[in-house]
Amino acid sequence: MTYSVAVSGASGYAGGEILRLLAAHPDIEIRTVTAHASAGQPLIQQQPHLRSLAHLTLQDTTPEILSGHDIVFLALPHGQSGQYTDALGEVGLVIDAGADHRLTSRDAWEAFYGGAFHEPWAYGVPELLVDGRKQRELLAGATRIAAPGCNASTVALSLVPGVAAGVIDPGDIVSVLAVGPSGAGKSLKPHLLGSEILGSANPYAVGGTHRHIPEIRQALVATGNAVAADVRISFTPVIVPMARGILATTSAPIAAGVSDADIRAAWEHAYDGETFVHLLPEGVFPRTADVLGANTALIGLTIDRAANRVVVVTAVDNLAKGTAGAAVQSMNIALGLPEDRALSVNGVAP
Repeated sequence: MTYSVAVSGASGYAGGEILRLLAAHPDIEIRTVTAHASAGQPLIQQQPHLRSLAHLTLQDTTPEILSGHDIVFLALPHGQSGQYTDALGEVGLVIDAGADHRLTSRDAWEAFYGGAFHEPWAYGVPELLVDGRKQRELLAGATRIAAPGCNASTVALSLVPGVAAGVIDPGDIVSVLAVGPSGAGKSLKPHLLGSEILGSANPYAVGGTHRHIPEIRQALVATGNAVAADVRISFTPVIVPMARGILATTSAPIAAGVSDADIRAAWEHAYDGETFVHLLPEGVFPRTADVLGANTALIGLTIDRAANRVVVVTAVDNLAKGTAGAAVQSMNIALGLPEDRALSVNGVAP
């Protein structure tokens, strides 16, 4: 069966990455692409790297244009998806790459985003542990999927095994991320100009204000371990001069009475057999260069007994595994297709 697809926000970075992945998908026909300010322009004018889709023209983003497809991807800024999802009830599968359907807590939404709160959808990170099972079980057959925030899923994948197994104390988590500016979208922002970021590292959303914090907490609490109810996290992202990628260095205290072998075993058990999340050998740590273009999260883990902390270093491509790759992977699961269809573990180097 071939599924017809519409992609909104197709002129942006996330939308462009969704299209890049879907263009190689044998079960997908990309029929419609939509945008706002660039509606009426050829897609190739906004996404010149997508040569195989040069025949498509960007249309207006309206419920009427998005309807009538088997699958709709929404790659819009937070607060904009809800107005369309409410009107797409007849579409078989809708995947939101924005934030509107990620959070289960209305209070968290109001505190970190504001505006209308929309019902939470199945969370699009298949490898996460949820009450003793994998999130992919909740994605199978889903008709509404919320793709993750790239920073949030990176930190959640880093820590969920340790929280679920009870080998770390989630009450004192510290996470510092080096991130590429593409995670902020394609809209012109003066602080993301090349002249501002080249040769510099720039922290932002410091002091517990980043909007992905409640999403991380939500994923850790969903492990079902009672200690996760007391999650506290210091989260500091830093923009660095690379177009795409996240390198998250996250640490948490070691739980009492836990051995080094217990700690590593928690991550080994959680990701054993996973196609797209790899725990690296002891003493090996990832680089963002190792995951560019790939739907892969690479995890390096070490134990700092002097500080009594576990340190996890995780690298992802924020546009691939962090957003679009997670969305396509979740789509495959929901439709009963091979999970890795049109997705690669191989990056691009140099």
